[in-house]
Amino acid sequence: MEQRQPDDDLMGKSDSEPWSAPQARLKGKVVLKGDAGYDEARKVWNGAIDKKPAVIAYCADAQDVVEAVSFARSRTFPVAVRSGGHNVAGLSVCDDGMVIDLSRMKRIEVDPVRRTARAEAGLDLGEFDRATQAHGLATTLGVNSDTGIAGLTLGGGFGKLGRKYGLTCDNLIAAEVVTADGKILRASATEHPDLFWGLRGGGGNFGIVTAFEYRLHSIGTSLLVASALHPFDQAREAMRFYDEFARNAADEVNVDAALVTLPSGDRYFSISGCYVGSHHDGEQALSPIIKFGSPVETRLASVPYLEIQSGGDALFPRGRRYYWKAQFLREIRAGAIYALLDAYARAPNTSSLLVFQHVGGAIARVPASDSPYANRDAAFDCFPVAIWDDPADDDANMHWARELWSAVRPYSTGGVYANNLGEEGEDRVRDAYGENYPRLAALKTKYDPTNFFRLNQNIKPTA
Repeated sequence: MEQRQPDDDLMGKSDSEPWSAPQARLKGKVVLKGDAGYDEARKVWNGAIDKKPAVIAYCADAQDVVEAVSFARSRTFPVAVRSGGHNVAGLSVCDDGMVIDLSRMKRIEVDPVRRTARAEAGLDLGEFDRATQAHGLATTLGVNSDTGIAGLTLGGGFGKLGRKYGLTCDNLIAAEVVTADGKILRASATEHPDLFWGLRGGGGNFGIVTAFEYRLHSIGTSLLVASALHPFDQAREAMRFYDEFARNAADEVNVDAALVTLPSGDRYFSISGCYVGSHHDGEQALSPIIKFGSPVETRLASVPYLEIQSGGDALFPRGRRYYWKAQFLREIRAGAIYALLDAYARAPNTSSLLVFQHVGGAIARVPASDSPYANRDAAFDCFPVAIWDDPADDDANMHWARELWSAVRPYSTGGVYANNLGEEGEDRVRDAYGENYPRLAALKTKYDPTNFFRLNQNIKPTA
């Protein structure tokens, strides 16, 4: 692929105007401090993040990304890479540096015969799903429709289809990558296979992926779903049922759960499952969810896949303040249930959640060494989600989430999902990658020896 070489216009002939150069060379838009729309441009999904970059470069294509990387490499300032901007710690924006923004790169090509899709990194989950669902196809993709496909894929990628078809990264066929030295590479099983391995769960450590090629699956346009809402005084028994049911479920079953509080202040334990397959088989597989206990509300219905994929959007709108800490469980033991219910009873507001995401199934049958995603033996991802609006409530909400996480810590595997990491330090990043970490560090040394891409769940070079 032909590349323009950076020149004096890009680098800036005058250090007195270091940020004027990129606009001259990028086809996309550049927003500087003081420009109209700057405050809107620097926002990310988490309203608790308030960072002020010096420049935001909206790239139009991969060549724009090359130019932005080349300019940033010639300077000593931080660089953040943004697609959907959903990272809870706000790692897709930075203070006094450059944000390389991919959100306007939204081309997608679906091949319904080969069942593949080539998608640029600026697409969000909803846009991708709408394009593939036009053919009754899909791949494993997240739970919030405005999440960017890039960060989701690079960190692993949970979703309703994961237990049947594997993680998002397990369905990645190839990727177009701009490396720290400004080269555009294609990574696949046969082209730069070491880089391809690292991209399937290793985060944004090795370059900026500008396009992904995915394997798709025929699922139709609707799935059977079942849900039940249990009163808080019955949550202990319902949680025990959920643990046993989920751990023994067929691959076609994905069943998540959460401790929730309604606007009335009443607390409940919610179970929500879906079946990837025929509705007839799904009814038999999911019926225990609605038959167990004495739920105050149940549902068993065929629901459009696009509706399922956007079902959590109302709970997680852009602009509210968010904080969480996550950990994996192999089972929900009695001590964990007690700790969870005790801590959740002290939730600071009605928006607070305790979430279980169901993993396992096909995810667990991929060897841990096949990709950076190492925690394949887990059954659940468990994490408190603090959600609030007033900055004065920051400490109370973050303290609650940390306290709940600590209470459950003795029952966890010790591992963590990279996409759920905040700014928790190198040891916790190692927990995400386990025995794969040394291989990732060596790969980082090869492709990014200066740690140019460091605003992420960072893996440091070995030298």
